[in-house]
Amino acid sequence: MNFPENLKYSSDHEWVRVEGNEAFIGITDFAQEELGDIVFIDVSTEGETLEQGEVFGSVEAVKTVSDLLMPVSGEVLEINPELDDAPEMVNQDPYEKGWIIKVTIEKPEELDGLMSAADYKSFIGK
Repeated sequence: MNFPENLKYSSDHEWVRVEGNEAFIGITDFAQEELGDIVFIDVSTEGETLEQGEVFGSVEAVKTVSDLLMPVSGEVLEINPELDDAPEMVNQDPYEKGWIIKVTIEKPEELDGLMSAADYKSFIGK
């Protein structure tokens, strides 16, 4: 299982990769493994500004549907267009090709409340 050091992690199993005042967000390797084969990503919040903890979409796997929660407040700038035709990229490459949304970071201080890779590994018991 992979836990990149350059990311921040939420207790809801989303990751954040900060690039300037923007961030890419997806689900962790642990989350995709727990969900199983992902068959659909539903995000209809492009252009909306959401608060930390709000639902920005959902991920549908063969066995379940799970909400996706904003790890930081921000405006949803872009949804990964590749996931429409290939939602399984979240299973195959959750941290690079399988990113889900790109956002502006409205409250940078919220990043301080997220976990490091080591903290997240401890959180999930790995």
